Amino acid sequence: MAVLWQTTNEAVFVVDFNPSDSTNIITCGKSHVYFWTFNAGQFTKKQGIFGKYKKPKFIHCFVFSITGDVLTGDSEGNILPWTKSAADTKTLGKGAKETYQIVRPIKAHEGSVFTLCALRCGSLLSGGGKDRKIIRWSADLAPERECEIPEKFGAVRTVAVVDDEEILVGTTRNAILRGSFSDGFVAIVQGHLDEMWGLATHPSQDIFLSCSHDRQVCLWNTEKHNLDWCITLEEYGLCGDFCPSGSVVTVGLNTGRWVVLDLVTREVICESTDGNEQLSVMRYSPDGRFLAVGSHDNFIYIYNVTESGRRYSRFGRCNGHSSFITHLDWSKDGCYIMSNSGDYEILYWDIAGGCKLLRNRFESKDREWASFTCVLGFHVIGVWMEGSDGTDINALCRSHSERVVAVADDFCKVHLFQYPCPKPKAPSHKYEGHGSHVTNVCFTHSDSHLLSIGGKDTCILQWKVTRGGVGESKEMPASASSTSTSSPEPPAS
Repeated sequence: MAVLWQTTNEAVFVVDFNPSDSTNIITCGKSHVYFWTFNAGQFTKKQGIFGKYKKPKFIHCFVFSITGDVLTGDSEGNILPWTKSAADTKTLGKGAKETYQIVRPIKAHEGSVFTLCALRCGSLLSGGGKDRKIIRWSADLAPERECEIPEKFGAVRTVAVVDDEEILVGTTRNAILRGSFSDGFVAIVQGHLDEMWGLATHPSQDIFLSCSHDRQVCLWNTEKHNLDWCITLEEYGLCGDFCPSGSVVTVGLNTGRWVVLDLVTREVICESTDGNEQLSVMRYSPDGRFLAVGSHDNFIYIYNVTESGRRYSRFGRCNGHSSFITHLDWSKDGCYIMSNSGDYEILYWDIAGGCKLLRNRFESKDREWASFTCVLGFHVIGVWMEGSDGTDINALCRSHSERVVAVADDFCKVHLFQYPCPKPKAPSHKYEGHGSHVTNVCFTHSDSHLLSIGGKDTCILQWKVTRGGVGESKEMPASASSTSTSSPEPPAS
């Protein structure tokens, strides 16, 4: 039986049952805490009375103490213990009933109290926003111990207990820390804070790069499932690619600027600007001699690359698209480019011949491509579902074995098709895990894993490629684990 009831017109942050009485429920949120009783199929509520104490703007959390009392944490930095009391008929009138009132406020944190966690021994943990502190309180709410989370991880947002000593801490900067008051805390999960689009895998190592609207560029290790390093740029990145030499990586930014990062020193060793609109794709030729830069100004800029990706000089510009560049790929001989644009156009270019547009597209139909990330092309017609519009697929990536192609769509799904996929309504495997549109996919250098990134869910999933799959293919992603965690990879299903 489902029961729906109106609590308040204000936001509700937390709702939970009283663990010792399933007929009692508590809700809290913006400027309120309500105590509910369920009886004969009906809910009745009593509002917590703040009385002489200042009503906070937000009550972020509550917890039941070992004695059954209710403790709330609010935006004023207070822990408020609540108790049920007989009605004060002098103040509330003759017909007044019992009420819930504050025993005494306890100043706990500077800024908001975002989380409370009760321990089995009767102690209490509280987590602060502005001061980034975790405080342990005795059963009678006397402070016992405290520690401060490093500023780079943000404020304490939630706390969970592994045992009475070891603690898990979730922060406002998408990190999970594990540790104790005596030994300190280490990050076991780190992540981006805003929408992600940029993703690139190393040509020979088990590492990959991601970039986000939060201006962070992160290098991840697919074997260890952890963050190798992270830097923050002045503008945010939307695309990137590793040089075939493997020593540098290029990141395209939202301003038309692009930078080249040394993987060892993490320093910007080269930078340039093409136009003043955002860059959507960076792609090295397979021999590393050229870099193609696709921009929202409708042009593809071509650069000569020397010194293993450390020096760049303008070679030419591809002019012919009537909308912004979305995807591009190089031919295996490094002489030609295939590109897609925002108006769903497919164009082919002779780079070696001077960045010339090839008018006869069918001459390129059977050309061999070093990579295949273009969502539009003869080889991937079948990935488009009937009735799709041109924005339903955000990204596509062929495996290095050229046997399967992964697709990222606008409906939180990752698909796997056999490659080539030239016929409409091609069969596929579909995988769920993201909570938002999937913005990019990329296979690791050995095809052992597929990486996918979400947009608003700020999530990176690492999919293990296992035997069995699409059509005659012997590959399929089976189980997912976030690369932003160092926990062991789950077994393939």
